[in-house]
Amino acid sequence: MIPFVDLHTQYLSLQDEIHQAIRGVLESSQFTLGDEVAAFEREFADYVGASHAVGVNNGTSALHLALLAADIGPGDEVITTPFTFVATVSAIEYTGATPVFVDIDPDTLNLDPQAIEAAVTDQTRAIIPVHLYGLPAEMTAIAQVAQRHGLKIIEDAAQAHGARIDGQRVGALGDLGCFSFYPGKNLGAYGEAGMVVTQDGEAAHKLRMLRDWGAQRKYEHEIKGYNSRMEGLQGAILRVKLRRLAQWTQQRQERAAQYDGVLDGLDLGQQPVRDGLEHVYHVYAIRSPQRAQWQEALKAQGIHTGIHYPTPVHLLPAFANLGHEVGDFPHAERASREVLSLPMYPELSPAQCEQVALAVKALALQAGQMPRAA
Repeated sequence: MIPFVDLHTQYLSLQDEIHQAIRGVLESSQFTLGDEVAAFEREFADYVGASHAVGVNNGTSALHLALLAADIGPGDEVITTPFTFVATVSAIEYTGATPVFVDIDPDTLNLDPQAIEAAVTDQTRAIIPVHLYGLPAEMTAIAQVAQRHGLKIIEDAAQAHGARIDGQRVGALGDLGCFSFYPGKNLGAYGEAGMVVTQDGEAAHKLRMLRDWGAQRKYEHEIKGYNSRMEGLQGAILRVKLRRLAQWTQQRQERAAQYDGVLDGLDLGQQPVRDGLEHVYHVYAIRSPQRAQWQEALKAQGIHTGIHYPTPVHLLPAFANLGHEVGDFPHAERASREVLSLPMYPELSPAQCEQVALAVKALALQAGQMPRAA
């Protein structure tokens, strides 16, 4: 059996270091924030290339508090993609602002920068590009729109730890960058955790207050805040894992290259990676109109897959209040019907990767796809 993700194998490779880190927190009894979280914030800021990093309790809080730090609130509009995890859009609504969707580029599956301009109104205050599956969004073009209209850019980098554009890591390219350390992420906690990074010291100061009930000192609440603090245990664990992230990223990229090699010439809709972009392959997705049949056929061979995401956010019942209908964002809707995520994690062996790729290739050939001529 080839699992979609294998967190246990990764744990076994780290268990001595992890246990030592956990013991250190238990002995210090700094269970909320504390020295380990502060150290992880410094190390992650340095890794990303940001001046400040503020640890929070999960990636959703990272997005929510980043929006608040950017002074987004009721009456404001925030442009984003409908083809993302629900947290991206929920965080906008938590502030009282209104999500405004723009369709995706059908090839990259990221926010289409050419469509953003038409969505800007007098109420627009920010853009949230999502670096979907670990492929950086077209930040140069997005930044040009933002500059013309005086908009903030808040990067949703929850799937893109370490991804780069022309050598610069995502998350530190906009005004604020948001990361999730959910266990299955490229850098995953043993529970929930998140981070906001920024070059803006004033925004970082506000974020630190927002995550801790709006206070700089205990019981002195200057603004309305939240209980969004990172746990000491997660900070300690993530410090251990951050030291392995470069190696894990390389392993993901090697497995992605192996998939590419076996599937070369077949039109399976993988995200194209242009020069200057570094994809970190949180997800390796293909596309097929016969997705359900392919998923079942792979499962029958012991190959587990995922779907990211089966319904675009604008068509979810929870967001019916936004008034969208089928057909409003056709590229996102088609992608949601076709994308299929193959097993992808650093511990995926070359032999396992080959088995998955050959099984997919056989399905493509059975479906009548012939490799393109060289």
